[in-house]
Formats: sequence, C-alpha cells, structure tokens
Amino acid sequence: MSLPASLIHSLQNIKGFNEEAFKQVHQSGVQITSVRLNPNKIFNSQFSIFNSQLEKVPWSSNGFYLKERPSFTLDPIFHAGVYYVQEASSMFLEEAIKQTVDLGKPIKVLDLCAAPGGKSTLIQSIISKDSLLVSNEVIKTRVNILAENITKWGAANVIVTNNDPKDFQRLQNYFDVIVVDAPCSGSGLFRKDPNAINEWSENNVELCAQRQQRILADIMPSLKEGGVLIYSTCSYSQQEDEAIGDWLSGELKVESLKLKVEEEWNVVETVSENEKIFAYRFYPDKVKGEGFFIAAFQKKYADEVKSEKSKAKRNTDKLTSKEIEILKPYLNNADEFFFIKQNDEVIALPLHLEKELETIQSSLYIKKAGVRLGTIIRNELIPAHDLALSNIINAVVTRLEVDRETALQYLRKAEINIESTMKGWVLLTHQQLPLGWIKIMSNRTNNYYPKEWRILNK
Repeated sequence: MSLPASLIHSLQNIKGFNEEAFKQVHQSGVQITSVRLNPNKIFNSQFSIFNSQLEKVPWSSNGFYLKERPSFTLDPIFHAGVYYVQEASSMFLEEAIKQTVDLGKPIKVLDLCAAPGGKSTLIQSIISKDSLLVSNEVIKTRVNILAENITKWGAANVIVTNNDPKDFQRLQNYFDVIVVDAPCSGSGLFRKDPNAINEWSENNVELCAQRQQRILADIMPSLKEGGVLIYSTCSYSQQEDEAIGDWLSGELKVESLKLKVEEEWNVVETVSENEKIFAYRFYPDKVKGEGFFIAAFQKKYADEVKSEKSKAKRNTDKLTSKEIEILKPYLNNADEFFFIKQNDEVIALPLHLEKELETIQSSLYIKKAGVRLGTIIRNELIPAHDLALSNIINAVVTRLEVDRETALQYLRKAEINIESTMKGWVLLTHQQLPLGWIKIMSNRTNNYYPKEWRILNK
C-alpha cells in the first residue's frame, strides 16, 4: 500500500503522528472487525459470533472486537438487529456525548449526516426513552439504508429525515445535541479500504474543508443556547480537523469542551494553534481501530428566532377508538403511544413526541417516524415488518421458532416449509429473536419478508 506522499508530509508536525509506525500499520494488512450490541434486544452467549470470550472496545459500553470477520449476511441475528457492525474508533462518540450531556434528562438529538446508521443506532442506545433522535441523511440514495438500519434497531423514539442542512434553520434553537460526522476526504479509512487512496488529493481535502464549514454554518441556528455540537471526521488532515475547530470557535463563537481520555486508550489529545480547541485523534498504530477525529463544542448564544413559520404538512389522520383497540394486542403498553394513519398505514410514536412530530413535520421531509404497525383492513391488522423488529411488540404475539437454515430461507424471501397447527399471522423467530412475519394458510405458508431487504447469498 503506497500512501500519498503529500499526506505524509502534511502530518509531520501533528501531535501523535509517527511516520514509521503509521506506514507499517498500513502495510501490515491487518483488518479490525468490531460490532456494537443492541442493549434493547435480547442476546446471549449461544449466538454464533459471540461463542467465545470477546475483547471489549474500551470506550464503548456495548462494543466488542471479533477475532475474525464472519459472514454477517448469513447470520440471522444480524438481520434481527441484535448488533451493528461499526468501526471501533468511531464508537468513541459515546464518550463524547456522555461527558458533555446530561443523559438523565429528555433531550432532542440530531444526527445530521447519518447514513448508514452506525452513529444513530449508538446515540439511540444511550439516550433515554423520553428523548428524541432525528436521524438525517441528505443523499436520497442513502436514506433508504439508514431507515432500514433504524428499523432493525427497533426503537420508537427516532424520526428519519431526508433534508439539506440549511433546511434545519426552520427549527431554530431546537436541538440539545447535534452530531456532525462530516463528509471528508477519508484518509482515516485507507487501511480498511485501500481503494480510497486513489480518490484522495490535496485539492479534495480543501474542497471537503469548505463543505464542512458550509454544513456547520447551516446547521448551527438549530442548536440551542448551551447545546452541544460534536464534530467528527475519518480524516487525518488538519484542514478538516483542528482547522475546522478553530473556524468554529472564531466564526461561530462556540466554546471547546475538553474530554477525559484514559491513558491506556492511546487516544491523542491535540490543542489547536489558534483558538486552543481540544480535539482527539485516533491513529491505527496506537489504537485498535481506524483513523478518526472528534471534538466537542458548546454553543454560548441563542439565535434570533424568525417570525415566519412553515406551513404544517398535514397528511396524516388520527385513528378511531375502534382501530386503536385492534392494535392494542400487538403492543406492549399501548397506552404510552399515539397513533396516526398515513396512506392507510398506521404508525405508532411515544406520546411525548406528539408535539415534536408536528413541529418537525411542518419543517422537514420525513422518511420514517416511529414504528410502522401495518394496515387495518376489515377489522384486522395486516402487520408491517417494522412492527416485527420493534421493541414495542407484545411478547404474547403468536411466534414460531425456526432453525438457522429455515431462517436463512426466510431472509432470502424463498419458499419455506412450515409444519405447524398455527394459522394466520405468525412472527417467525430464530434464537427467540423476531425476523419478520409469515402467514400460515391451510395449504401453504406466505413469506412476508420485505423484497428489497432479501439476502442474495446462497
């Protein structure tokens, strides 16, 4: 692997950079695989990838290193949302949030550049159930995989949006926390993806830095006074890292927040030259992970609220009491949710988010909100896949446990043979974890796994 000479030259005077060790680790061919478990899903030591003692990611409550990379596609519990495959260094976001935010209070969090969903699922795992996560992706072709991964994670207190950063200016002084994992030149991923080297250039670094400034300037009005901004990249370049921190402090008047890092973590704390902002660098020759940069800031002012208001996009209907009674057997604590109907499809959200949904719906394009429950036809719920994977589904819903091969056939959306006296809608499970719905008829079993999610591996 030949690293760009101009990159190596640009890193010479940055704290923590060791040219020989840096080059050596990139030449080693070592690949690190790490996953983060979903604390809201049941898991145990019988699961295939967790059948031996795992090494913990030191800065993550639920992160673990795997000894080797299995075929995640062929692991049914991966599709059940039991874990997310996430790069270990980026899991440090948990520490950045925990050290700067009171997670005991209900908060509103925006993950601005969220696809494919690693940081959003991490955030959802550490905020309270009374909090709100808005998970946004500006690129339309990437928002579907974000919505899919949020669905698999199973939480009801998440709204997925598909908006440009400047659109959030309609929500002035709204969020308690904003996470911007900014699009960058990607040098921190060279070891993981050597092809990224061919796309790297000094010119691209400069273009990325300009885009990062534009994104941050656009999003800042939606952060509350006293709110926390967390900025991160997977780049080593100072122009995209410490220089952006200096720009934030100088131009947008935010205050740098110092984080505590344990010495044994080998995370490098840097202090920028101009504004003396604190930042944290992850070098793959020092940590068991890829290149990563992160810094936290606090907003010390409130933006002036504009008088104009967006017109509410009211394209939803409330349910009748009879329809709600049809839903209740499918849900744990149904009284904790409110229900809306959109294009005949019923959606459930926690009661405390009713006002928040109206606010966001009046300002942004919503791709997914809460949990889709399904469609009510002739006093029967035709259940949605989201309900099957959600954390709000009632434990007494009819379930059928299947072996791994049957589970994989189901996930391929292939025909499956079920010998059972059950009839009607049944929740298919593997290792007691819901995978989705089947409908057992007198002479056949219909597979209702989403066509667009089916796995193609044989």
